Amino acid sequence: MRNSYMDSGKRFFGIFGGNMIKSYKCIFGIILIGFQFLFAGCNIPPVNAASAAKYDLFETQNMWTFILLDTVTGRMWQIQYDVQGDNRGGVELNTQDLASGKQIIPGRFTLHKTTNMYNFILLDQIDGDTWQVQWSIEKENRGVLPIFQ
Repeated sequence: MRNSYMDSGKRFFGIFGGNMIKSYKCIFGIILIGFQFLFAGCNIPPVNAASAAKYDLFETQNMWTFILLDTVTGRMWQIQYDVQGDNRGGVELNTQDLASGKQIIPGRFTLHKTTNMYNFILLDQIDGDTWQVQWSIEKENRGVLPIFQ
């Protein structure tokens, strides 16, 4: 006597080539793709270990100067070190919270180098807002200007 339940299962899995293990993998893959489409509209930014830090340090082409970035707020400081004298310290580049009123996300802001050694592009990786960041030894040549909001 044949079991109609088993026959229907064989017919169902038969469309995937008849191998039940491969069939389960195929069905699992289809379900996984479905979940990706289901959650594609969620506003959950990808976070990796590097971008999850509150602060990040970016090299400039000047071997003594770095830019310290608060990746949550977009605040920045020009940091300088010295190995022989007493020329260590930092100055503010941006004290304004550029993420004010927005979701608090470590890694929200990052810096990108340009071909000009004194300029970087600050990017809000969530909203796509950008700013020109210019560092300098002279205070009057430092600044942060909006590019695209």
